[in-house]
Amino acid sequence: MIHEKVQVLWNKKAGNPYYRIGLKCHKEYSTAQPGQFVMLRLINQMVPFLRRPFSIHNRIMKGGRTQGIELLYKVVGKGTEKLSLCKKGDFVDIIGPLGKGFVIPDNYHRIFIVAGGIGVAPLFFLASFLMEKNIDLSACRVFLGAKSKDDLLCKDELSDLGMTVHICTDDGSEGDKCLVTDSLKTAICKNRPDVIYACGPLEMLKSVAKIAKKHIVPCQISIETIMACGIGACLGCAVERCDNTGKYLHACLDGPVFNPHDLKI
Repeated sequence: MIHEKVQVLWNKKAGNPYYRIGLKCHKEYSTAQPGQFVMLRLINQMVPFLRRPFSIHNRIMKGGRTQGIELLYKVVGKGTEKLSLCKKGDFVDIIGPLGKGFVIPDNYHRIFIVAGGIGVAPLFFLASFLMEKNIDLSACRVFLGAKSKDDLLCKDELSDLGMTVHICTDDGSEGDKCLVTDSLKTAICKNRPDVIYACGPLEMLKSVAKIAKKHIVPCQISIETIMACGIGACLGCAVERCDNTGKYLHACLDGPVFNPHDLKI
């Protein structure tokens, strides 16, 4: 874990109200795992007062070496609105890489990835990581869900990696007019995967977990939750265990990637 002030390499629109920001970071980020995150704070800004968590969207590579990381984010409040105003050469304060990421055993080859909205942020890093592990991405499928076509992210980049991309929108403006989990249900009956990786809204993750359990498929989910510190001090990201002991796990230390069977969701 590194605490540092890092330089902004770029901060570009990825479609309103989404942005990609590139950050020049410490070499330790070369070991960052898909699913890990950083806690970011704007310098000389009182709002927001606390740091905010952002999944690592990808590593920035040059000459085979990690030069930094890229974050994909959505402008939803004053903090992310101010972040969207950062320019090349500005500095932000980050702590990372944090948390536990996705586990990728060597015997996983047929992989399903389920992304809901901005939940695609850590999953694109996962897809890139699978390519680095020489996994045949043509055997992998991505189920990309969003409210409308304007909220679809990374579809072309994922397709360019060689993965089959299934698109679902709530309003039918692109792809199938259905929930992304409906598309997953259909596909899993025809071609059972070795594993399902997912990130998105809680209700989507609940549905993915039920589908995985029904078809006896290993599953890992990255949960989205409020965090104030990212290092286990504030205990604000507690999630209840499924064993009815009244005990809790914490997304920043025990996750944010979990086996859904371990959580009461």
